[in-house]
Amino acid sequence: MLAIDTNIVVRYLTEDHPEQSPIARTLITDNSIWVSTTVLLEIGWVLRSAYGFSKQQILDALAAFSDLPQVRVQNPDHVVKGMAWARMGMDFADALHLAAAQTCDGFVTFDRKLGEARPDGAISVQVL
Repeated sequence: MLAIDTNIVVRYLTEDHPEQSPIARTLITDNSIWVSTTVLLEIGWVLRSAYGFSKQQILDALAAFSDLPQVRVQNPDHVVKGMAWARMGMDFADALHLAAAQTCDGFVTFDRKLGEARPDGAISVQVL
């Protein structure tokens, strides 16, 4: 199994580089792949900031990529829950942070928007 970096997945998803995109496609197609949560967060940021993807496009791309049979993501339950909450309106990164914290007693933030967006089933969010 190979752990891959953000740039590999971005090249695979966007097919925007004539040399690197085919390499990324072959690498991902021909190997068992592992993707960390931090890479997923970076992919979302890069697709939004550098490529102008909407949140819906990012979530669709990440879901399709994560569903590939050869791809394993770190903490898949957190990723699924975070993506579902993001589809309900939360920021993707906030949703992933909150999903990962489900075994904690609560989540503390200065982000009022995150405090207001707490979805059903999430731990309590305290805004300072």
